Amino acid sequence: MLVTVTGGSGSGKSEYSENLLLSLDGKRHGGRAYIATMYPYDKESFKRIDRHREMRKNKGFTTVECYTGLKQLMLPEGCRSALLECMSNLAANECFMENGAGADTVPEILAGVRHLYKQLDNLVIVTNEISSDGTLYERETRNYQKILGDINRGLAGLSDGFVEVVYGIPVIHKAF
Repeated sequence: MLVTVTGGSGSGKSEYSENLLLSLDGKRHGGRAYIATMYPYDKESFKRIDRHREMRKNKGFTTVECYTGLKQLMLPEGCRSALLECMSNLAANECFMENGAGADTVPEILAGVRHLYKQLDNLVIVTNEISSDGTLYERETRNYQKILGDINRGLAGLSDGFVEVVYGIPVIHKAF
């Protein structure tokens, strides 16, 4: 099962996504990957990484770091379920990192999701809602918002389920 979970910053989407993957995966304790996409670049990012690691502690996840090149990622043997967090970081990395996909970010990431899902029984993808704050940004940021929006639309088409978490409340947009 492939499920995409979106929501604003601090909405509870990470906790919801972890619990969703655990429920899809059943009682197995192991064979789960947490695909971390946030490149640690400052003190705040390290604090966020530590918080997420604490949330996953004792849940049977193996952390796999993937900042770019999702379609080349091979998961550890025996891994049947994965949580990819977060699409917005992966998209930014592909757009702006030297070894990223640049202008080909959308097709590269969607091909990567298909490649990843072929290796799994269950994949939960966390993404962000970043375009509804009503703020008019500079051109480069607007371009990034469009890219992430295109990726999210592609994920909605690929996914068996699509959920938006609003203030900790899951709103099902595509039932699974």
